[in-house]
Amino acid sequence: MSLTPEDKQWISEQLEKVETRLLTEFQKWASPTEARLRTHTLALRAMDLELDGVQERLDKLEGKHT
Repeated sequence: MSLTPEDKQWISEQLEKVETRLLTEFQKWASPTEARLRTHTLALRAMDLELDGVQERLDKLEGKHT
């Protein structure tokens, strides 16, 4: 059994529709996830800076010079 050109065209169109739907759903999922990740990244950077400041103060209190 072989596929006709029309069959091949139909299959190609259906695959394109499925790919488009999958990419659309992935984008819907990824956008909020990426935004949350950016928010968490910023919070972690702020905590790192705060921790560095606390570590410097502790080192000075303990007489350590870095």
